[in-house]
Amino acid sequence: MTGFRNLKLKIGQEGVAELCLDRPDVLNALNHETLGEIETAFLELEQDESVRVVILSGNGKRAFCAGADISEVFHLNSESGWAFSRRGQELLSRIEGGSMLVIAALQGFCLGGGCELAMACHLRIATNDAKFGMPEVKIGVIPGFGGTQRLTRIVGKSSALELLLCGGSITAREAYNMGLVDKVVKCKELHPTCRELASRVARQAPLAVKYCLEAVNQGLEMSLESGLSLESRLFGRVTGTEDMKEGTQAFIDGRKASFKGQ
Repeated sequence: MTGFRNLKLKIGQEGVAELCLDRPDVLNALNHETLGEIETAFLELEQDESVRVVILSGNGKRAFCAGADISEVFHLNSESGWAFSRRGQELLSRIEGGSMLVIAALQGFCLGGGCELAMACHLRIATNDAKFGMPEVKIGVIPGFGGTQRLTRIVGKSSALELLLCGGSITAREAYNMGLVDKVVKCKELHPTCRELASRVARQAPLAVKYCLEAVNQGLEMSLESGLSLESRLFGRVTGTEDMKEGTQAFIDGRKASFKGQ
């Protein structure tokens, strides 16, 4: 794996990788270099067949990620701002549309670009002290990494507009109640909870997990009829795999299946 300046990466024995934003002195803010390293990390993880789940977190108790690095945003103009936004959108879409389940472990501030990054993850587990918000309007900009789109799809138009237009923050419990996070836990339980969830997923048939993600991610952008057609195609594809034969035979034999991702 590539050495990183702004990230920490650890790959465990059970197919679970832990990727940590490592700029605690600036609350893990996203600058150009960090975005590039995240992109490289996910490219390398996708090529590692042993990795099935990624846990994404931030170093330190103060923040998962407080957003984009404002010192860089200050120097953007119309052209470079558009390019910066598109780069962030493409990266987050790659995370969201990838074949690995990505779990966001959220503690402290999860604001702006940090909240956008969390929303691109498939599951979000937060500590009870986490704070969420989209404060971009307070500095004269709007979310640029997909926040206006993903937030609306997750929490609904009215709740999204209140967060986007007022620039305020909400608690982890409020985020849970509106569906922005999937579970709220005590601080000491955050990483054990994420690892236990990741291990449960990693034990399943890799291709079945991959196709479930594909069916959900692509199906959300389709009509029900088109989504059902996609599901049937993927079901047909997975029934032709060795893992399906192994899984069904193991069930018949009353033993634990040994999946190979084939």
